[in-house]
Amino acid sequence: MAHDLNAATEGKGGCPCCSSPVKRVVQELAARTSFSRRNLIVGMGTAAVGAWAMTSESSRADENPSQARRVIKPTKELIVQPVLTYEIPVRQEQQSWRHWGDLQTVEDLADEVKRIEKELKQLVASNHLPLRLLPLAKVSTKEEAAKVKGSVCDVMLVYAAGAYVLNELVPDDKPVLFFLRHKSGPISLHYETLHPIFLRNRSDKNIHKHIDVQDVVVDDYSDLAWRFRGLVGLRKTLGQRIIAIGGAKGWGTVAAKISPKLARETWKLDIVTVSYGDLEKRIKRLREDPKAVAEAVRQSEQYLGQSNVTLHTDRTFVDNAFLLYRVLKDLMRENDATAMTICSCMKTVMPVSKTSACLPLSLLNDEGYLAFCESDFAVIPSGILMHHITGLPTFLNDPTWPHHGIVTLAHCTAPRKMNGKDYEPTKIYTHFESDYGAAPKVNMAKGQEVTMVVPEFSGQKWIGAKGKILDHPFHSICRSQIDVAIEGDWERLARDMGGFHWMMVYGDCLKEVGYAIRRLGIEWDNISA
Repeated sequence: MAHDLNAATEGKGGCPCCSSPVKRVVQELAARTSFSRRNLIVGMGTAAVGAWAMTSESSRADENPSQARRVIKPTKELIVQPVLTYEIPVRQEQQSWRHWGDLQTVEDLADEVKRIEKELKQLVASNHLPLRLLPLAKVSTKEEAAKVKGSVCDVMLVYAAGAYVLNELVPDDKPVLFFLRHKSGPISLHYETLHPIFLRNRSDKNIHKHIDVQDVVVDDYSDLAWRFRGLVGLRKTLGQRIIAIGGAKGWGTVAAKISPKLARETWKLDIVTVSYGDLEKRIKRLREDPKAVAEAVRQSEQYLGQSNVTLHTDRTFVDNAFLLYRVLKDLMRENDATAMTICSCMKTVMPVSKTSACLPLSLLNDEGYLAFCESDFAVIPSGILMHHITGLPTFLNDPTWPHHGIVTLAHCTAPRKMNGKDYEPTKIYTHFESDYGAAPKVNMAKGQEVTMVVPEFSGQKWIGAKGKILDHPFHSICRSQIDVAIEGDWERLARDMGGFHWMMVYGDCLKEVGYAIRRLGIEWDNISA
């Protein structure tokens, strides 16, 4: 950023943003955010999501009771309870004795069980989904449904082939997915009745607060896969521990007041604050350690020796960057965290580290950690979620004015391993605004499809867009910079975007992101749909 706006959040420098009218706006926005979230009849809602995460965690407590646990801890896999609802009809003369559907005999049922078990194994293997599949439960009565309802799982997957038992089966505190058959196998009864009878209870409005049409899949396992990816990403994000050097903030005055609160309450983030004083002591201690300094120099030489890396700043800045990288990595290891962010890095870190934080954050992202600058918790949850959905590094960036279907995204902390395996060509310059330190100019691949997410300061709405990288120019702005062609209604994006920072990742994960955040009551506007 061209200006250190965190100073405004601390009330320094006589900034007009700290005046009382803005404080009133902050209070009103915080109140409106709280009210809106309580009243959203969308997704599961934050309370139910918290219950889902905590229940999921408690179900694992017996696996390792000696390990200290957080209130909510991210999970590496989702436990899935598949359920087949069915009814074997018995002929009765001169009256209707069977419902729609192809499961009519015991033999039909046995074949369908084998089909489901085979399809689920293929789903997990072909999509590399971290799912633990429980044995398929077969339900034909309300009593059987009530027993399965309490299954210890993260997600219930219902093959609604037959029987009117869904009200007794479906839990209120966890996600439920429905799979209906039209042409992929024996046609389902609820291919006809799920909408009018279960969702709407013979009325015109959906009566369920945590289930809607997005939770229903017909025939296509790829549609099931992206929903699971969204749920996996959400479950890995909830409870994520993140180190916040200098404290949790938000960009500008308004977000600084509410973003950390929403990150803790909505996303359940476990934010561990580390003071600048602690950071300074650690840096000085390593700088006085000859072995640590020698190792930093060795790593610097190795990094600069790569064929697609060139140096355009003082080599000492890069050596010092690897020392700072060691400090940040040690902090995460000591706190059992895989994510970190740093606030006000220009005025606080540079004097003691003798470099900028740009390159160290880039290095950590390339290693699979989550490392963000500016401590902006209005946007950081989106980066964590997108990372856990895709498995790729995410690029927190400063956006520009969308125009003629193009937007420029830039920052000085870009990862190089954007596709998760290959290092993009990189030039190492100074951090632009300070003309100091070491910052990577990562020349991201032209033609690469990307997903861009635009969170509002309020936490109530995100905009999503697909795009394609057109160029990686070299303007007098943050070093890593790309021009992106926006797919979809770019004028709506320019008109409706809120917040400030955007988050970007390689590939298309719009459906997964939208599916995940609706369970937190966050409105989703996909302009590329």
